[in-house]
Amino acid sequence: MRKAMTTDETPNATSSQPSPAGAATSDAAASEEHVVTEEQVREALRGVVDPEIGLDMVSLGLLYGVAVDGSKVKVTMTLTTPACPVGPMFVAAVKHAVMALPGVSDCDVDVTFSPPWDPRTMASDEVKLQMGFYY
Repeated sequence: MRKAMTTDETPNATSSQPSPAGAATSDAAASEEHVVTEEQVREALRGVVDPEIGLDMVSLGLLYGVAVDGSKVKVTMTLTTPACPVGPMFVAAVKHAVMALPGVSDCDVDVTFSPPWDPRTMASDEVKLQMGFYY
């Protein structure tokens, strides 16, 4: 039967567990290795699909802005309507997609209705064709 190894019995000093302060330093170094960009955030948000329409939020024009400040990201977005029944779930999906990116430590999602969403002017040309708004 093997006995558990104690810190005094560690084969060498380099394989010992880092102290809590060392862990924080290591996390900071990992964040510096993965500097997130606005384009990476926008690309990640292309994977967030409006559950009622079935199209991604970027193509629909629901994404109003992305601000990256180091490892913190702020997303400004809207919903198709202020009474959107899946609004909280949709916002949670946005936050989840951003937080999954390497180098992101915090994500704030700000929902605004100014200006109100209008697919005829805000959606991509491909989405306008799919929705029948392209003249």
